[in-house]
This record gives sequence, structure tokens and C-alpha cells, in this order.
Amino acid sequence: MCRNIRTLHNFEPAATDDEVRAAALQFVRKVSGSTSPSQANEQAFAHAVDEVARITEELLASLVTAAPPKDREVEAAKARARSQKRFAA
Repeated sequence: MCRNIRTLHNFEPAATDDEVRAAALQFVRKVSGSTSPSQANEQAFAHAVDEVARITEELLASLVTAAPPKDREVEAAKARARSQKRFAA
């Protein structure tokens, strides 16, 4: 999985539209192999981002879990600790 795509399910507060769109953009960039499309592909690229964002919202709305929601700040602190440990050498 692309490292820039973050887990969006089961957080309190729920993922924002901007977070979903950023994940969709990263996914389309990864799949297409392009960070910015040519003018000829710009419309297809934008359409793909819109569709991936739409279906991601639909997926997140339909997922169920018995686990308590994760706290964004706690998860961010864990990620920083992992990163610091990984790159400390």
C-alpha cells in the first residue's frame, strides 16, 4: 500500500471529505504512475479521483465494527514514535 494513504475507518471524529479526497488522489497517482497528468489525461485523472473518493465515502459509510473509535491524536503520536525509531539510525 502507498505509505501516503492513511487508514480512514473507525476514527473519531470521522474522516473528512478532504482526507477522503487526498487518499483518492494518492491512489489514482499510484495506479496511473503520474503525479500530475498531461493535459490530454487531465479530465480522466480528475474523473478517477472523483469516483474513487465517492466510492470510498460509500465504503466508509457501510463498514461496521465493534471496536471503539480510534483517537486521531493518539494514532498520530504512535506514528511519530514509529517514524522516529525507524529513522533514528
